[in-house]
Amino acid sequence: MLICLVGAIIAATLAARFAVENPGIAMSVLALLIAAFGGALFLRYRVIQANRRQFLAANTELAKVDLMSGPQFEHLVAERMIAEGFRRVRERGGSGDGGVDITAVAPGGGPYAVQCKRYSRTVGAPEVRNFLGALANTFDGYTGVLITSGRLTRQAREEALNARRPLLLVERDRLADWLTGRVALTPQRVP
Repeated sequence: MLICLVGAIIAATLAARFAVENPGIAMSVLALLIAAFGGALFLRYRVIQANRRQFLAANTELAKVDLMSGPQFEHLVAERMIAEGFRRVRERGGSGDGGVDITAVAPGGGPYAVQCKRYSRTVGAPEVRNFLGALANTFDGYTGVLITSGRLTRQAREEALNARRPLLLVERDRLADWLTGRVALTPQRVP
């Protein structure tokens, strides 16, 4: 550790001396380093975007979703939200998540809180009530979204739609359309 620190100090001293003695060359080298760093960041961004598109394209079929674990489903939902333009998408799932699996900021600026249910069975009213409680207590002011690979019971749907702030519901059929980008979570502006 000490050797690295001494080496860094010596390198900085030599670079400073070189810059003072050769300001034109030093500025050219600095410009090249900045351009290389910027290019590397741009390429990294492009690779991340390509990987995201590939991941989403490979997981648009509900048959694949049905084979996912809960955390894998949450990750898929988070990636789809990013592709839709959401910012600050944070996967919170697991113990201690406060009843919300994902938080994000919509393209229009509003905060969203998402509960993901990768269920082969139906989602019942107790799950909806728990999510509504989390929204009321910890995530007040967030738009609540319940996304499930299954379907909601009639009572669960009534609970969600009759709440003080109704939930956005993405059940199995709408999930298929959302994963392929045919529908959006956010209201679409009319041109």
